[in-house]
Amino acid sequence: MSPLTWPRWREWSWRTVKLVAAGVALAVLASVAAVVITGKVSEARARCADGVSHEGADRECVGVTDGSYAFAGHLKRVEKKIEDENERVYAHRTEDPYVTVAYLTSFTVTDDDSNSEDSVRHELEGAYLAQIRHNRGDLAASPKIRLLVANTGSGARHWEHTVDELIARKAAPDRLVAVAGLGPSTDRDVLALRKLSKNGIATVSSIMTATDITGIQGFVRVAPTNADEARAGAAYLKRQKKKYRTAVVIQDAAKSNLYARTLGEAFTEEYPDKDHRLVADRITYDSSVPSAWPNELHYTAEQLCGERPEVVYFAGRGRHLSHFLNALANRTCQAQQFTVLTGDDTTNLTPKELAAAARTGVTVLYTGLAHADMWRDDPGSVSGPSAGSFQPGGTMDKWFPDDARYDGQDIMGHDAVLTAAQGIRMASNWQGKVTGRSVGRMFLQLDGDRKVPGASGFLSFKDNGDPRDKAVPVLRLTPKGESELVDVSAPGGRPATRG
Repeated sequence: MSPLTWPRWREWSWRTVKLVAAGVALAVLASVAAVVITGKVSEARARCADGVSHEGADRECVGVTDGSYAFAGHLKRVEKKIEDENERVYAHRTEDPYVTVAYLTSFTVTDDDSNSEDSVRHELEGAYLAQIRHNRGDLAASPKIRLLVANTGSGARHWEHTVDELIARKAAPDRLVAVAGLGPSTDRDVLALRKLSKNGIATVSSIMTATDITGIQGFVRVAPTNADEARAGAAYLKRQKKKYRTAVVIQDAAKSNLYARTLGEAFTEEYPDKDHRLVADRITYDSSVPSAWPNELHYTAEQLCGERPEVVYFAGRGRHLSHFLNALANRTCQAQQFTVLTGDDTTNLTPKELAAAARTGVTVLYTGLAHADMWRDDPGSVSGPSAGSFQPGGTMDKWFPDDARYDGQDIMGHDAVLTAAQGIRMASNWQGKVTGRSVGRMFLQLDGDRKVPGASGFLSFKDNGDPRDKAVPVLRLTPKGESELVDVSAPGGRPATRG
Protein backbone atom coordinates (compact mmCIF):
# COMPACT_ATOMS: atom_id res chain seq x y z
CA MET A 1 0.00 0.00 0.00
CA SER A 2 1.47 3.38 -0.99
CA PRO A 3 1.91 6.00 1.67
CA LEU A 4 -0.74 8.17 -0.05
CA THR A 5 -3.49 5.55 -0.11
CA TRP A 6 -4.25 5.36 3.60
CA PRO A 7 -4.77 9.06 4.22
CA ARG A 8 -7.11 9.34 1.19
CA TRP A 9 -9.18 6.40 2.38
CA ARG A 10 -9.26 7.75 5.93
CA GLU A 11 -10.29 11.20 4.67
CA TRP A 12 -13.10 9.67 2.59
CA SER A 13 -14.20 7.44 5.51
CA TRP A 14 -14.52 10.29 8.02
CA ARG A 15 -16.33 12.43 5.47
CA THR A 16 -18.79 9.61 4.92
CA VAL A 17 -19.35 9.17 8.65
CA LYS A 18 -20.02 12.89 9.06
CA LEU A 19 -22.49 12.88 6.17
CA VAL A 20 -24.31 9.85 7.54
CA ALA A 21 -24.40 11.39 11.01
CA ALA A 22 -25.78 14.63 9.62
CA GLY A 23 -28.41 12.70 7.67
CA VAL A 24 -29.44 10.78 10.76
CA ALA A 25 -29.67 14.01 12.74
CA LEU A 26 -31.82 15.61 10.07
CA ALA A 27 -34.04 12.53 9.97
CA VAL A 28 -34.47 12.65 13.77
CA LEU A 29 -35.29 16.35 13.65
CA ALA A 30 -37.78 15.72 10.86
CA SER A 31 -39.39 12.94 12.87
CA VAL A 32 -39.63 15.14 15.96
CA ALA A 33 -41.10 17.96 13.89
CA ALA A 34 -43.60 15.55 12.37
CA VAL A 35 -44.62 14.35 15.83
CA VAL A 36 -44.99 17.95 17.05
CA ILE A 37 -46.98 18.97 13.99
CA THR A 38 -49.14 15.84 14.21
CA GLY A 39 -49.72 16.54 17.90
CA LYS A 40 -50.75 20.10 17.17
CA VAL A 41 -53.06 18.99 14.38
CA SER A 42 -54.59 16.35 16.67
CA GLU A 43 -54.98 18.93 19.42
CA ALA A 44 -56.61 21.34 17.00
CA ARG A 45 -58.99 18.64 15.84
CA ALA A 46 -59.83 17.81 19.46
CA ARG A 47 -60.59 21.44 20.33
CA CYS A 48 -63.90 23.10 19.45
CA ALA A 49 -62.70 26.39 20.98
CA ASP A 50 -60.68 27.66 23.94
CA GLY A 51 -61.79 25.57 26.92
CA VAL A 52 -64.10 23.43 24.77
CA SER A 53 -63.15 20.07 23.25
CA HIS A 54 -64.58 17.05 21.45
CA GLU A 55 -65.24 14.27 23.93
CA GLY A 56 -66.52 10.72 23.62
CA ALA A 57 -67.34 8.60 20.62
CA ASP A 58 -69.86 11.17 19.44
CA ARG A 59 -67.20 13.93 19.64
CA GLU A 60 -69.59 16.19 21.52
CA CYS A 61 -68.29 19.71 22.19
CA VAL A 62 -68.18 20.09 25.96
CA GLY A 63 -66.31 22.28 28.41
CA VAL A 64 -66.33 25.94 29.39
CA THR A 65 -66.66 29.17 27.38
CA ASP A 66 -67.01 32.87 28.13
CA GLY A 67 -69.76 33.06 25.53
CA SER A 68 -67.43 33.34 22.54
CA TYR A 69 -68.32 29.76 21.53
CA ALA A 70 -71.99 28.74 21.13
CA PHE A 71 -72.70 25.15 22.13
CA ALA A 72 -75.79 25.13 19.89
CA GLY A 73 -77.29 27.42 17.27
CA HIS A 74 -80.26 28.38 19.42
CA LEU A 75 -77.87 29.67 22.13
CA LYS A 76 -75.97 32.11 19.90
CA ARG A 77 -77.98 35.21 20.78
CA VAL A 78 -77.82 34.84 24.55
CA GLU A 79 -74.18 33.69 24.54
CA LYS A 80 -73.17 36.73 22.48
CA LYS A 81 -74.77 38.97 25.09
CA ILE A 82 -72.89 37.15 27.83
CA GLU A 83 -69.61 37.47 25.91
CA ASP A 84 -70.12 41.22 25.47
CA GLU A 85 -70.82 41.74 29.17
CA ASN A 86 -67.81 39.62 30.15
CA GLU A 87 -65.56 41.73 27.91
CA ARG A 88 -66.94 44.92 29.44
CA VAL A 89 -66.29 43.63 32.98
CA TYR A 90 -62.74 42.61 32.08
CA ALA A 91 -62.02 45.96 30.41
CA HIS A 92 -62.90 47.78 33.67
CA ARG A 93 -61.11 45.34 35.97
CA THR A 94 -58.62 47.89 37.34
CA GLU A 95 -61.27 50.20 38.79
CA ASP A 96 -63.88 47.52 39.48
CA PRO A 97 -62.64 44.01 40.36
CA TYR A 98 -64.55 40.88 39.41
CA VAL A 99 -65.07 37.24 40.27
CA THR A 100 -66.56 34.53 38.08
CA VAL A 101 -69.74 32.47 38.24
CA ALA A 102 -70.34 29.56 35.84
CA TYR A 103 -73.71 28.31 34.64
CA LEU A 104 -73.46 24.52 34.32
CA THR A 105 -75.91 22.13 32.68
CA SER A 106 -76.38 19.92 29.60
CA PHE A 107 -76.58 22.48 26.80
CA THR A 108 -76.32 19.95 23.94
CA VAL A 109 -79.51 18.09 24.77
CA THR A 110 -80.93 15.11 22.88
CA ASP A 111 -84.05 12.99 23.20
CA ASP A 112 -82.33 11.19 26.09
CA ASP A 113 -82.42 14.34 28.24
CA SER A 114 -85.35 15.39 30.39
CA ASN A 115 -84.58 19.03 29.61
CA SER A 116 -85.44 20.50 26.22
CA GLU A 117 -83.52 23.02 24.13
CA ASP A 118 -86.05 25.67 25.11
CA SER A 119 -85.65 25.02 28.82
CA VAL A 120 -81.83 25.23 28.91
CA ARG A 121 -81.86 28.34 26.70
CA HIS A 122 -84.39 30.00 28.97
CA GLU A 123 -82.27 29.17 32.02
CA LEU A 124 -79.26 30.86 30.42
CA GLU A 125 -81.32 33.91 29.43
CA GLY A 126 -82.42 34.30 33.04
CA ALA A 127 -78.83 33.85 34.25
CA TYR A 128 -77.74 36.67 31.94
CA LEU A 129 -80.46 38.96 33.35
CA ALA A 130 -79.17 38.33 36.88
CA GLN A 131 -75.60 39.12 35.75
CA ILE A 132 -76.70 42.47 34.30
CA ARG A 133 -78.80 43.40 37.35
CA HIS A 134 -75.82 42.75 39.63
CA ASN A 135 -73.20 44.39 37.43
CA ARG A 136 -74.97 47.56 36.33
CA GLY A 137 -78.69 47.28 36.97
CA ASP A 138 -81.06 47.94 39.85
CA LEU A 139 -79.09 45.60 42.16
CA ALA A 140 -75.63 46.87 41.17
CA ALA A 141 -72.87 45.81 43.57
CA SER A 142 -69.21 44.79 43.65
CA PRO A 143 -67.25 42.78 42.84
CA LYS A 144 -68.66 42.44 39.35
CA ILE A 145 -69.46 39.05 37.85
CA ARG A 146 -68.12 37.35 34.76
CA LEU A 147 -70.46 34.57 33.66
CA LEU A 148 -69.10 31.40 32.08
CA VAL A 149 -71.19 28.83 30.19
CA ALA A 150 -70.31 25.21 31.04
CA ASN A 151 -71.65 22.23 29.10
CA THR A 152 -71.59 18.69 30.51
CA GLY A 153 -73.02 17.17 27.33
CA SER A 154 -76.16 15.17 26.70
CA GLY A 155 -77.12 13.21 29.79
CA ALA A 156 -74.21 14.95 31.59
CA ARG A 157 -72.01 12.15 30.18
CA HIS A 158 -68.92 14.35 30.24
CA TRP A 159 -69.49 16.02 33.61
CA GLU A 160 -66.04 15.06 34.91
CA HIS A 161 -64.24 16.77 32.03
CA THR A 162 -66.24 19.97 32.44
CA VAL A 163 -66.04 20.04 36.23
CA ASP A 164 -62.25 19.65 36.05
CA GLU A 165 -62.17 22.61 33.64
CA LEU A 166 -64.14 24.67 36.17
CA ILE A 167 -61.95 23.69 39.12
CA ALA A 168 -58.88 24.84 37.17
CA ARG A 169 -60.49 28.27 36.83
CA LYS A 170 -60.51 29.01 40.56
CA ALA A 171 -57.18 30.77 40.06
CA ALA A 172 -56.63 34.12 38.33
CA PRO A 173 -57.54 35.42 35.84
CA ASP A 174 -60.95 33.75 36.19
CA ARG A 175 -61.28 33.61 40.00
CA LEU A 176 -64.25 31.23 39.82
CA VAL A 177 -66.14 31.20 43.15
CA ALA A 178 -69.59 29.78 42.35
CA VAL A 179 -71.40 27.47 39.93
CA ALA A 180 -75.14 27.81 39.29
CA GLY A 181 -77.61 25.73 37.31
CA LEU A 182 -76.26 22.17 37.71
CA GLY A 183 -79.02 20.42 35.74
CA PRO A 184 -81.82 18.10 36.88
CA SER A 185 -81.69 15.57 39.72
CA THR A 186 -79.66 12.79 38.09
CA ASP A 187 -76.83 10.70 39.49
CA ARG A 188 -74.27 12.38 37.23
CA ASP A 189 -75.39 15.90 38.06
CA VAL A 190 -75.24 15.15 41.78
CA LEU A 191 -71.72 13.73 41.36
CA ALA A 192 -70.70 16.95 39.60
CA LEU A 193 -72.23 18.98 42.42
CA ARG A 194 -70.36 17.04 45.09
CA LYS A 195 -66.99 17.33 43.32
CA LEU A 196 -67.39 21.10 42.93
CA SER A 197 -68.22 21.41 46.62
CA LYS A 198 -65.23 19.31 47.69
CA ASN A 199 -63.02 21.69 45.75
CA GLY A 200 -64.29 24.75 47.61
CA ILE A 201 -66.71 26.12 45.00
CA ALA A 202 -70.10 27.45 46.11
CA THR A 203 -73.05 25.89 44.27
CA VAL A 204 -76.62 27.07 43.58
CA SER A 205 -78.99 24.64 41.90
CA SER A 206 -81.75 26.08 39.75
CA ILE A 207 -83.95 23.03 39.12
CA MET A 208 -82.68 20.12 41.24
CA THR A 209 -85.62 18.99 43.35
CA ALA A 210 -84.68 15.48 44.59
CA THR A 211 -85.17 15.52 48.36
CA ASP A 212 -82.19 13.34 49.26
CA ILE A 213 -79.48 15.71 48.02
CA THR A 214 -77.97 16.49 51.41
CA GLY A 215 -74.68 16.92 53.24
CA ILE A 216 -73.05 19.16 50.62
CA GLN A 217 -71.04 22.11 51.91
CA GLY A 218 -71.72 25.51 50.33
CA PHE A 219 -74.78 24.24 48.45
CA VAL A 220 -78.26 25.78 48.21
CA ARG A 221 -81.10 25.38 45.75
CA VAL A 222 -83.73 27.86 44.66
CA ALA A 223 -86.23 25.17 43.63
CA PRO A 224 -88.54 23.51 46.15
CA THR A 225 -87.65 19.92 46.93
CA ASN A 226 -89.80 17.11 45.58
CA ALA A 227 -91.11 16.59 49.10
CA ASP A 228 -92.12 20.25 49.26
CA GLU A 229 -93.72 20.05 45.81
CA ALA A 230 -95.66 16.96 46.83
CA ARG A 231 -96.77 18.57 50.09
CA ALA A 232 -97.81 21.74 48.31
CA GLY A 233 -99.72 19.69 45.72
CA ALA A 234 -101.42 17.57 48.37
CA ALA A 235 -102.34 20.72 50.31
CA TYR A 236 -103.94 22.16 47.19
CA LEU A 237 -105.97 18.98 46.58
CA LYS A 238 -107.20 18.95 50.17
CA ARG A 239 -108.43 22.55 49.88
CA GLN A 240 -110.77 21.61 47.02
CA LYS A 241 -113.83 20.85 49.20
CA LYS A 242 -113.47 17.06 49.14
CA LYS A 243 -113.31 16.99 45.34
CA TYR A 244 -110.21 14.78 45.41
CA ARG A 245 -110.70 12.25 48.21
CA THR A 246 -109.07 9.22 46.54
CA ALA A 247 -105.77 8.95 44.73
CA VAL A 248 -103.26 6.51 43.31
CA VAL A 249 -99.53 7.01 42.69
CA ILE A 250 -97.81 5.98 39.46
CA GLN A 251 -94.02 6.10 39.79
CA ASP A 252 -90.92 5.50 37.67
CA ALA A 253 -88.92 2.74 39.37
CA ALA A 254 -85.65 3.49 37.51
CA LYS A 255 -82.89 3.63 40.13
CA SER A 256 -81.23 6.66 38.53
CA ASN A 257 -84.42 8.75 38.62
CA LEU A 258 -84.09 10.48 42.00
CA TYR A 259 -86.75 12.97 40.93
CA ALA A 260 -89.44 10.31 40.50
CA ARG A 261 -88.57 8.34 43.60
CA THR A 262 -88.59 11.24 46.03
CA LEU A 263 -91.70 12.76 44.46
CA GLY A 264 -93.66 9.51 44.75
CA GLU A 265 -92.51 8.76 48.29
CA ALA A 266 -93.37 12.26 49.53
CA PHE A 267 -96.89 12.28 48.07
CA THR A 268 -97.56 8.78 49.41
CA GLU A 269 -96.64 10.00 52.88
CA GLU A 270 -98.38 13.38 52.72
CA TYR A 271 -101.73 12.74 51.05
CA PRO A 272 -103.56 10.21 53.25
CA ASP A 273 -105.55 11.45 56.25
CA LYS A 274 -109.00 10.79 57.69
CA ASP A 275 -110.67 12.32 54.61
CA HIS A 276 -108.22 11.25 51.89
CA ARG A 277 -106.87 7.82 50.97
CA LEU A 278 -104.80 5.97 48.40
CA VAL A 279 -106.93 3.32 46.68
CA ALA A 280 -104.00 1.07 45.71
CA ASP A 281 -100.32 0.47 46.32
CA ARG A 282 -97.93 2.47 44.19
CA ILE A 283 -98.06 1.41 40.54
CA THR A 284 -94.63 1.43 38.90
CA TYR A 285 -92.99 1.43 35.48
CA ASP A 286 -89.27 1.35 34.73
CA SER A 287 -87.91 3.90 32.25
CA SER A 288 -84.47 2.25 32.37
CA VAL A 289 -85.94 -0.59 30.25
CA PRO A 290 -86.63 1.20 26.95
CA SER A 291 -88.42 -1.74 25.39
CA ALA A 292 -90.86 -2.07 28.28
CA TRP A 293 -91.93 1.21 29.84
CA PRO A 294 -94.29 2.45 27.06
CA ASN A 295 -96.20 -0.84 27.30
CA GLU A 296 -96.20 -0.66 31.09
CA LEU A 297 -97.82 2.78 30.98
CA HIS A 298 -100.41 1.50 28.52
CA TYR A 299 -101.45 -1.33 30.86
CA THR A 300 -101.33 1.01 33.85
CA ALA A 301 -103.98 3.20 32.23
CA GLU A 302 -106.26 0.18 31.92
CA GLN A 303 -105.62 -0.75 35.55
CA LEU A 304 -106.93 2.65 36.63
CA CYS A 305 -110.32 1.81 35.17
CA GLY A 306 -110.66 -0.75 37.96
CA GLU A 307 -109.21 1.42 40.74
CA ARG A 308 -111.28 4.52 39.79
CA PRO A 309 -109.23 7.14 41.71
CA GLU A 310 -110.38 10.76 41.62
CA VAL A 311 -106.80 11.91 41.10
CA VAL A 312 -103.71 10.19 39.72
CA TYR A 313 -100.37 11.40 41.08
CA PHE A 314 -97.79 10.82 38.34
CA ALA A 315 -94.21 10.65 39.68
CA GLY A 316 -92.22 10.57 36.46
CA ARG A 317 -90.54 12.71 33.82
CA GLY A 318 -92.47 14.90 31.41
CA ARG A 319 -91.74 12.75 28.36
CA HIS A 320 -93.13 9.70 30.21
CA LEU A 321 -96.21 11.72 31.14
CA SER A 322 -96.95 12.26 27.44
CA HIS A 323 -97.08 8.51 26.83
CA PHE A 324 -99.22 7.96 29.91
CA LEU A 325 -101.75 10.63 28.91
CA ASN A 326 -102.07 9.13 25.43
CA ALA A 327 -102.73 5.73 26.98
CA LEU A 328 -105.24 7.21 29.43
CA ALA A 329 -107.05 9.00 26.60
CA ASN A 330 -107.60 5.60 24.94
CA ARG A 331 -108.86 3.89 28.11
CA THR A 332 -111.82 1.52 27.94
CA CYS A 333 -113.68 3.35 30.72
CA GLN A 334 -114.31 6.56 28.78
CA ALA A 335 -117.14 7.60 31.13
CA GLN A 336 -114.69 7.72 34.03
CA GLN A 337 -113.06 11.16 34.35
CA PHE A 338 -109.49 11.43 35.61
CA THR A 339 -107.43 14.31 36.95
CA VAL A 340 -103.68 13.86 36.82
CA LEU A 341 -101.39 15.81 39.17
CA THR A 342 -97.66 15.69 38.55
CA GLY A 343 -94.42 17.56 39.23
CA ASP A 344 -92.33 20.31 37.69
CA ASP A 345 -90.69 18.23 34.95
CA THR A 346 -93.81 18.91 32.91
CA THR A 347 -92.28 22.33 32.18
CA ASN A 348 -89.61 20.58 30.10
CA LEU A 349 -92.16 19.55 27.50
CA THR A 350 -92.11 21.63 24.32
CA PRO A 351 -95.19 23.65 23.27
CA LYS A 352 -95.94 20.96 20.68
CA GLU A 353 -95.77 18.23 23.32
CA LEU A 354 -97.90 20.25 25.73
CA ALA A 355 -100.51 20.79 23.02
CA ALA A 356 -100.56 17.05 22.31
CA ALA A 357 -101.02 16.35 26.03
CA ALA A 358 -103.91 18.82 26.17
CA ARG A 359 -105.66 17.10 23.28
CA THR A 360 -106.00 13.91 25.33
CA GLY A 361 -108.88 15.53 27.21
CA VAL A 362 -107.45 14.52 30.59
CA THR A 363 -107.33 17.28 33.22
CA VAL A 364 -103.64 17.86 33.99
CA LEU A 365 -102.42 19.81 37.02
CA TYR A 366 -98.78 20.16 38.00
CA THR A 367 -96.63 21.84 40.57
CA GLY A 368 -94.19 24.09 38.73
CA LEU A 369 -91.00 25.77 39.85
CA ALA A 370 -92.07 29.27 38.81
CA HIS A 371 -94.66 31.15 36.79
CA ALA A 372 -94.77 34.79 35.72
CA ASP A 373 -98.30 35.22 37.14
CA MET A 374 -97.28 34.31 40.71
CA TRP A 375 -96.58 37.96 41.46
CA ARG A 376 -100.10 38.98 40.43
CA ASP A 377 -101.76 36.16 42.35
CA ASP A 378 -99.76 36.59 45.57
CA PRO A 379 -97.73 39.84 45.46
CA GLY A 380 -96.32 39.42 48.97
CA SER A 381 -94.55 36.16 48.16
CA VAL A 382 -92.62 37.34 45.08
CA SER A 383 -90.30 40.32 44.47
CA GLY A 384 -92.09 42.86 42.28
CA PRO A 385 -88.94 44.30 40.62
CA SER A 386 -87.68 40.80 39.83
CA ALA A 387 -91.03 39.54 38.57
CA GLY A 388 -91.51 42.64 36.43
CA SER A 389 -88.68 41.61 34.12
CA PHE A 390 -90.65 38.50 33.14
CA GLN A 391 -93.99 40.22 32.54
CA PRO A 392 -95.28 40.94 29.00
CA GLY A 393 -93.31 43.89 27.66
CA GLY A 394 -90.67 43.49 30.38
CA THR A 395 -86.90 43.25 30.05
CA MET A 396 -86.91 39.65 28.82
CA ASP A 397 -89.41 40.46 26.08
CA LYS A 398 -87.21 43.35 24.95
CA TRP A 399 -83.99 41.32 24.93
CA PHE A 400 -85.44 38.10 23.49
CA PRO A 401 -88.62 39.18 21.69
CA ASP A 402 -89.15 35.99 19.68
CA ASP A 403 -88.70 33.55 22.55
CA ALA A 404 -91.93 32.31 24.19
CA ARG A 405 -91.02 31.77 27.85
CA TYR A 406 -93.77 29.34 28.78
CA ASP A 407 -91.88 27.10 31.21
CA GLY A 408 -90.59 29.38 34.00
CA GLN A 409 -87.04 28.13 33.51
CA ASP A 410 -85.75 31.65 32.84
CA ILE A 411 -87.00 32.66 36.29
CA MET A 412 -85.16 29.75 37.92
CA GLY A 413 -81.89 30.50 36.10
CA HIS A 414 -82.22 34.14 37.13
CA ASP A 415 -82.88 33.33 40.79
CA ALA A 416 -79.96 30.88 40.95
CA VAL A 417 -77.41 33.42 39.67
CA LEU A 418 -79.02 36.19 41.74
CA THR A 419 -78.50 34.04 44.85
CA ALA A 420 -74.83 33.54 43.94
CA ALA A 421 -74.49 37.30 43.35
CA GLN A 422 -75.96 38.16 46.76
CA GLY A 423 -73.61 35.70 48.46
CA ILE A 424 -70.66 37.28 46.59
CA ARG A 425 -71.70 40.80 47.64
CA MET A 426 -72.04 39.78 51.28
CA ALA A 427 -68.71 37.92 51.25
CA SER A 428 -66.94 41.03 49.98
CA ASN A 429 -68.17 43.33 52.77
CA TRP A 430 -65.56 44.74 55.13
CA GLN A 431 -62.81 43.95 52.64
CA GLY A 432 -63.44 40.23 52.97
CA LYS A 433 -61.72 37.92 50.50
CA VAL A 434 -64.26 36.44 48.12
CA THR A 435 -63.70 32.69 47.80
CA GLY A 436 -66.00 29.83 47.02
CA ARG A 437 -66.11 28.80 50.66
CA SER A 438 -66.83 32.33 51.92
CA VAL A 439 -69.65 32.71 49.40
CA GLY A 440 -71.09 29.35 50.46
CA ARG A 441 -71.10 30.43 54.10
CA MET A 442 -72.97 33.62 53.21
CA PHE A 443 -75.85 31.59 51.78
CA LEU A 444 -76.76 30.57 55.33
CA GLN A 445 -76.99 34.25 56.33
CA LEU A 446 -79.70 34.99 53.77
CA ASP A 447 -82.74 35.69 55.93
CA GLY A 448 -84.98 38.55 57.00
CA ASP A 449 -84.09 41.68 55.04
CA ARG A 450 -81.27 39.75 53.39
CA LYS A 451 -83.56 37.30 51.61
CA VAL A 452 -82.88 36.98 47.91
CA PRO A 453 -85.58 38.98 46.05
CA GLY A 454 -86.36 36.21 43.60
CA ALA A 455 -88.88 36.22 40.79
CA SER A 456 -89.99 32.78 42.02
CA GLY A 457 -90.29 33.92 45.64
CA PHE A 458 -88.26 35.45 48.46
CA LEU A 459 -85.42 33.06 49.18
CA SER A 460 -83.78 32.02 52.42
CA PHE A 461 -82.23 28.65 53.16
CA LYS A 462 -82.06 25.95 55.79
CA ASP A 463 -78.73 24.54 56.95
CA ASN A 464 -79.12 21.67 54.46
CA GLY A 465 -79.48 24.11 51.55
CA ASP A 466 -83.22 23.70 50.99
CA PRO A 467 -85.33 26.86 50.60
CA ARG A 468 -87.63 27.82 53.46
CA ASP A 469 -91.39 27.84 52.73
CA LYS A 470 -90.75 28.22 49.01
CA ALA A 471 -93.70 29.42 46.93
CA VAL A 472 -94.95 26.60 44.67
CA PRO A 473 -97.24 27.45 41.74
CA VAL A 474 -100.02 24.98 40.96
CA LEU A 475 -100.65 25.06 37.20
CA ARG A 476 -103.31 23.71 34.88
CA LEU A 477 -102.72 22.63 31.30
CA THR A 478 -105.27 24.45 29.11
CA PRO A 479 -106.93 22.98 26.00
CA LYS A 480 -104.52 25.11 23.94
CA GLY A 481 -101.52 23.45 25.55
CA GLU A 482 -100.66 26.50 27.67
CA SER A 483 -100.14 26.67 31.42
CA GLU A 484 -102.39 28.80 33.59
CA LEU A 485 -101.83 29.54 37.26
CA VAL A 486 -104.43 27.95 39.55
CA ASP A 487 -102.93 28.64 42.97
CA VAL A 488 -99.75 29.57 44.83
CA SER A 489 -99.16 26.96 47.50
CA ALA A 490 -96.32 25.99 49.84
CA PRO A 491 -95.38 22.97 51.95
CA GLY A 492 -96.08 24.91 55.14
CA GLY A 493 -99.35 26.42 53.96
CA ARG A 494 -98.35 29.94 52.94
CA PRO A 495 -95.18 30.97 51.06
CA ALA A 496 -92.40 33.00 52.65
CA THR A 497 -92.65 36.79 52.34
CA ARG A 498 -90.12 39.61 52.41
CA GLY A 499 -90.16 40.12 56.18
